[in-house]
Amino acid sequence: MVTADEVRSIALSLPGAAEKLSWGMPTFRAGGPSGKIFASLDDDDRTMGVTCPKEDREELIAAEPAKFFLREGHDEAYAWLRVRLAALDDTDELYAILVDSWRQAAPRRLLAAHPELGAGPKGRGGP
Repeated sequence: MVTADEVRSIALSLPGAAEKLSWGMPTFRAGGPSGKIFASLDDDDRTMGVTCPKEDREELIAAEPAKFFLREGHDEAYAWLRVRLAALDDTDELYAILVDSWRQAAPRRLLAAHPELGAGPKGRGGP
């Protein structure tokens, strides 16, 4: 089972990543502490939130509802998706999800400096 400590370790291993407490929860930002949030750990340490284009969420949730979900009354308005850590296959899958989310939040200069992490569609990343 993937743990919150593994989320933190992988998130902080990404270029320019920083951890900052927001809304009482750890958030992980691309481009330093004032950068855009690409992941957060929920207070239960069993779920995380990641950046995900709104148009992709429904398909992901339909394909794997035990893994992906929206927190009602909160996530609908944002390009955000929740992930149940216990439902992830392994840390390789966690890494792939975090990198996708990081690419969507990272400043262009950071993306350009790290082509090994891939650019995704239109140079901004994707799910």
